[in-house]
Amino acid sequence: MPDQITYTEHAQDVLEKAHELISRGDHFALITSVDIKGGTARELGSLALVTALGDMFGYLSNGCIDQDIRLNALRCLAKKERKVVHYGEGSPFPDLTLPCGGKLKVLIDPEPDRQVLMAALDDLVARRPARLIFHTSQAAQTLEVEYRPKPKVTLAGRGAVFRATTKLAQLAGFDVSCISPDEDDATALKDACGLTVHPLLSPASAIDLSLDQWSAFLTLFHDHSWEPALLQRAVQTPCHFIGALGSQKTHEARKAVLLAMGCEPADVERIHGPVGLVPSLRSADLIAVAVTAELAAAFSRSQQVVTGQKGSTCQKPVFEPSTG
Repeated sequence: MPDQITYTEHAQDVLEKAHELISRGDHFALITSVDIKGGTARELGSLALVTALGDMFGYLSNGCIDQDIRLNALRCLAKKERKVVHYGEGSPFPDLTLPCGGKLKVLIDPEPDRQVLMAALDDLVARRPARLIFHTSQAAQTLEVEYRPKPKVTLAGRGAVFRATTKLAQLAGFDVSCISPDEDDATALKDACGLTVHPLLSPASAIDLSLDQWSAFLTLFHDHSWEPALLQRAVQTPCHFIGALGSQKTHEARKAVLLAMGCEPADVERIHGPVGLVPSLRSADLIAVAVTAELAAAFSRSQQVVTGQKGSTCQKPVFEPSTG
């Protein structure tokens, strides 16, 4: 169905859609927030795109002006004209106010540099930060944004809490991977989430966790004998967040086991346990909410960072790859 808005969040999601369109030879306009003030819904440098059919992927305003942005993008595509559109405070469109009382300027480019966009996507897929530079022919007017890899969560576990947390983490926008000794859990998650669960054959099985600084690792077992070898490997990685299910008493016993295995005390203290912002819950679904909320808090730092900004908003922007 045409003229839909897909509210996708991360720059990688938008760039993956751009790759799909480029592969088909379809035209699209890339939209970027280049100036914000006040309580706007999205961060500076947020991306979206609009296809020639009018479909929008990504968003800039949480719905209040996205339809107008979409219509402006269609006009830019028809005219092959780049432009900056100003909403909110100081805008020439007084009927399109922002409920937050702030301002938003978006850059619409109907002919973005496709090679640069695909190079940025390659970086993000490879779990490397990607940078895009938005600028005019006047070097004093630039915006450089670093986009960080999509937060990834690896969950190891079995049972109701494991299934519920996996589903919710995926819905929350995390890149999810799973490890489990339970074939029933693997089948259920493949059916519900389209995930391939990596089998865990024994508590001592060697598993490549592939955890980086934009990753989280969770153990969600009630039989805690499955945890030690996994946690021992996890604490030796640059993983941003490590959490484990269980009571406070269980967590103290867990730490003692890891110390006896030779883990460094500072590494053991990296483990958040019991994981979950709300303690002592007895519902799998509510535990999943509490655990996902703690993940959200751990990754609340911006997934995109302005690394350079000069001059006023661009009037005739192009894209350049970062040389750094």
